[in-house]
Amino acid sequence: MTAATPDRRVYDVRIWGVRSNRGQNGTTYTVRWRVGRRAHQRTFATAKLGESFRSGLIVASHKGEPFDERTGLPDAMVPRTVAITWYRHACAFVDLKWPAASPRHRKGIAEGLITGTVASASRVPGAPALDLLRRALLRWAFNTGARRRLPIDEAVCPAEFAETLRWLDNNTPTLDEFARPVILRPVLDSLALRLDGSPASASTVARKRSAVYSALAYAVELELLATNPMDRIHSPRVQHTDVVDRRVVVNPQQAASLLQAVRTIHPSIEAYFACLYYAGLRPAEARHLRESNLWLPETGWGFVHLEDSTPTAGGEWTDSGKSDEDRQLKHRARKDTREVPASPELVAILRQHLARFPSGPDGRIFVTRTGRAGTPLAGPYARPQSMGIVYRVWDQARRESLSPLLYSSPLARRPYDLRHAAVSLWLNAGVPATQVAEWAGHSVNVLLRVYAKCIYGQDEAARQRVQAALADAHSTDGYD
Repeated sequence: MTAATPDRRVYDVRIWGVRSNRGQNGTTYTVRWRVGRRAHQRTFATAKLGESFRSGLIVASHKGEPFDERTGLPDAMVPRTVAITWYRHACAFVDLKWPAASPRHRKGIAEGLITGTVASASRVPGAPALDLLRRALLRWAFNTGARRRLPIDEAVCPAEFAETLRWLDNNTPTLDEFARPVILRPVLDSLALRLDGSPASASTVARKRSAVYSALAYAVELELLATNPMDRIHSPRVQHTDVVDRRVVVNPQQAASLLQAVRTIHPSIEAYFACLYYAGLRPAEARHLRESNLWLPETGWGFVHLEDSTPTAGGEWTDSGKSDEDRQLKHRARKDTREVPASPELVAILRQHLARFPSGPDGRIFVTRTGRAGTPLAGPYARPQSMGIVYRVWDQARRESLSPLLYSSPLARRPYDLRHAAVSLWLNAGVPATQVAEWAGHSVNVLLRVYAKCIYGQDEAARQRVQAALADAHSTDGYD
């Protein structure tokens, strides 16, 4: 697709000075001018760039060159290169990010770009069905692994998607067009909605906006755009609700009851849930545990040495094609480790688990098993613990150990909520936040923000300390 032909060439041009804009992220500089009846503006990172662009406009105007009313540019300043479509640029951005991104991050990038791409193209006459557009982008165009996994002589788009993606390549707006508010604002609005039109969660909106913003920033890096157009469009900030809801946190008695139910339903994964509750492990960290990571004395406290994690994101997003992929600990550098204390209760449960259930071929503790004895699958069939089984067993355990009212409530609705319960228990037991952050693998700032609503029962002690301090001050001021 080549650059569009100017729709109206005019000589009525008025150019204003460079205006500075001071914001939280620094100062930018905007050039404003009018061509015919249409106003234009461009924003630059430095005053020098803004003045240089303005000088080009003035020189062209003094020479009597015609200006394109649509783009606002004289012929000499209109790019003569082939215009890049948003669709092709988004594909290039996905390929750029793929090697270093985790499987879940890859999927998150794709989902954000899919929403933006569909929103920019869905109003074009003759657009394919929205479901077909999304599937073609998710399973092929914005999935570098799917395109690279096929042999070179077979690396062609599947027939069911070929026509759809050809239509997208020919009908999505160019980057310049995509950056205009008339297209970009509806795109940003679509990022805040679910497929059914209801509001998306704050974390989903932030993730999708980040994907589109980063793709546009990449266009700026390639000098395909002067500035990131999202910086110029005001949209209300969605409050990020990443604070843990106190209602999901179980108390020690409820946790013990849930673990007892798991022991009855599926005994080979009781210890898995125990690691989440007593040691505050993330599910992916527990799935990676091996016998060599544990120190379990006969009495007293032990510890769990965490080296890596095994998240699951679906085989289409991993380099190996398997649904699970071993990675470094979350928010940690490669080969970085973390040590978490194991309470006597967890030590006892893990010792019982190891005595009863053999570990996998590579020493992994929680694996897919077969038969009443819980024998690990052998050789090439060995797999980390199936998350499908984890979710089914947990739902059944909640149903059997909680009252109908509590079962329908948010209380421990997800296995991950056991980790929230563990961190909340540590904080409310008076463990210093710096120590809790180290155990949980958080920064102190994130820890206190995320668990702010789960720290309770300390206000009375705090008031007593304040009262004691005031009493000491009054006893020395001469008014006793």
